[in-house]
Amino acid sequence: MTRHSRPARCVLVAGGTAVLTALTGCAALPDPPPPVPTSVVPTVAPAPAAAADGTQLSPDGFDAAQRMAVRIRNIGCGALSTGSGFALDEHTLVTNRHVVADSAELQLSTYDGRDVAAEAASTAGLADLAVVRTVDALPAAPVLAEADPQVGDAVTVVGYPLGRQLTVTDGRVVGAVTDPLNENLGEVLVTDAPVEPGSSGSAALDAQGQVIGVVYAKNADGMSFLVPVSTLRAMLGDDAAFAPAPTCG
Repeated sequence: MTRHSRPARCVLVAGGTAVLTALTGCAALPDPPPPVPTSVVPTVAPAPAAAADGTQLSPDGFDAAQRMAVRIRNIGCGALSTGSGFALDEHTLVTNRHVVADSAELQLSTYDGRDVAAEAASTAGLADLAVVRTVDALPAAPVLAEADPQVGDAVTVVGYPLGRQLTVTDGRVVGAVTDPLNENLGEVLVTDAPVEPGSSGSAALDAQGQVIGVVYAKNADGMSFLVPVSTLRAMLGDDAAFAPAPTCG
């Protein structure tokens, strides 16, 4: 998908009773946004066979963003799907739980076409988050923002929709709702930054290029959903938050 400026488009992925899509979608929300989305599911795209052409990030910010983004192919037992992720440090990346679960093999690649060997994946029980340890070094890691963004703040999503080329899409935080897929999680952020299937696990960045959330779903109305950075920080700081990811074998 090439970059969209407005309005945002989203993709649904089966896997939940509510009609929400795990990924990030976009579409202007009414004011205020609906308390509960009409449709919610995790976002995983069938593997396929669009590049960024503009963003509210500075040129340096875009260069840093593309270097930390990772494309993920989940080779399952008889199935193949794609998602996105981003480096947390030299040998660790963050993505969604539904992107890495039920895999026989995870194939990772960077913006410059380099393959990165995955060593082990762990998934969180509370939020749709996962961490993957890598054998090979990742090109670069972003800074995690200290606080969640406010309504109206700029957001840029960096990932690999449909498993294709790196895509950067811009939007704004339009509200917050109780997570429709993980009710015990609490509030998640709603944005209007465009996304497609395969964007699950993408980093959502602020105007300074810091991570303010992780894309995990969108709904039929084009609203995209982010696990906020405060939740990501809390999960990463809890030794008991992650367990070995389930495999298809």
